[in-house]
Amino acid sequence: QVQLVESGGGLEQAGGSLRLSCAASLRIFSGTAMGWFRQAAGKEREFVAGISWSGGNTYYADSVKGRFTISRDNAKNTVYLQMNSLKPEDTAVYYCAAAFVTRPAVVVTARYEYEYWGQGTQVTVSS
Repeated sequence: QVQLVESGGGLEQAGGSLRLSCAASLRIFSGTAMGWFRQAAGKEREFVAGISWSGGNTYYADSVKGRFTISRDNAKNTVYLQMNSLKPEDTAVYYCAAAFVTRPAVVVTARYEYEYWGQGTQVTVSS
């Protein structure tokens, strides 16, 4: 069964930190680039951060660059999103996603290229 399960969301004050985790079944973690997206109420789902299969390359949306860090532990089939200096505008449901790739260094940023999605975890940042 293909699964992506996010955890670590919650309520945090502005300026605080949260770390999201996404545990994936081996079948979809091996050979996949991973990404984090978010969707605020009334808005479209947007790309936040992506990481290559190898873990050596990352890419961030301008809105989170310098504050968020994506990483992965291939031994644990888990991808993380460390979120620091949180702002109220970071409030959203956060989703992890997986995209099969043929090259280990590729980072995928386009939503349509991701084949598997988690159920999402709510992040709320209060001012």
